[in-house]
Amino acid sequence: MVKVAITGAAGRMGGLIARLVNEAEGMVVAAGLERPGHPSLGEDVGLIAGYGKADIPLTDDVAAAMEHCDVLVDFTNAEVSISNIEIVAKAGKAIVIGSTGFTPEEKDSIRARKDCRIFFTPNMSVGMNILFKLVREAATLLGDDYDVEIVETHHRFKKDAPSGSAKRLAEEVASALGRNAATDCIDGRGGIVGERTTKEIGMHAVRAGDVVGDHTVIFGTLGERLELTHKASSRETFARGAVKAAEWIVAQPTGVYEMMDLLNLK
Repeated sequence: MVKVAITGAAGRMGGLIARLVNEAEGMVVAAGLERPGHPSLGEDVGLIAGYGKADIPLTDDVAAAMEHCDVLVDFTNAEVSISNIEIVAKAGKAIVIGSTGFTPEEKDSIRARKDCRIFFTPNMSVGMNILFKLVREAATLLGDDYDVEIVETHHRFKKDAPSGSAKRLAEEVASALGRNAATDCIDGRGGIVGERTTKEIGMHAVRAGDVVGDHTVIFGTLGERLELTHKASSRETFARGAVKAAEWIVAQPTGVYEMMDLLNLK
């Protein structure tokens, strides 16, 4: 039985993950976590999440939770996730990170770790990870003759831009074409910027309403364009991916993994 600890258990994503874990065979919600001072601390995690009394009080003590849990599912923010990695590593357990907003240096630091099991991916959606692979293959086939533009749309409450998934799409394109995502990506355009250069990868972020997450990669040349799009219609796709990752990561040796590993897409 995989014992799961869930951050943000009183929130929308955390509660959804808790309900899905509760429904899954071979898994159990063993701890629900929230930030210090949260008004629901001490309340029953099952009642908060909506699947019935679980006799598990909501807590803010990650270290104590990981003493009896196998894996932490962490959808918080970059700063909190980095702190939680240290706690999980010390406990010798596993962590699934669904947070975004990491700097390139923070990503590199996480990917270099060898002291615990880390599932670190920009997007938990199966379909989105297939898009990563398709975009890389399309870029390889089309080459430098096609301009590449990435457009992502999210709800008005999203705090970081471009999204982590849009950045990953840019990395896939850059890798396929021998470019540098850090220097060749153009984050929006404004004013008299001149003609588009051959090497640049355009990045555009739209924030509106309650859009869960849309990503489109445009490959355009004179006379035609190819568009590859993924649209998430519900947060459930990310939650289901996180639950699948939690079940999978506990059986892996120490190391850093992503959804592409779980899906055998590498």
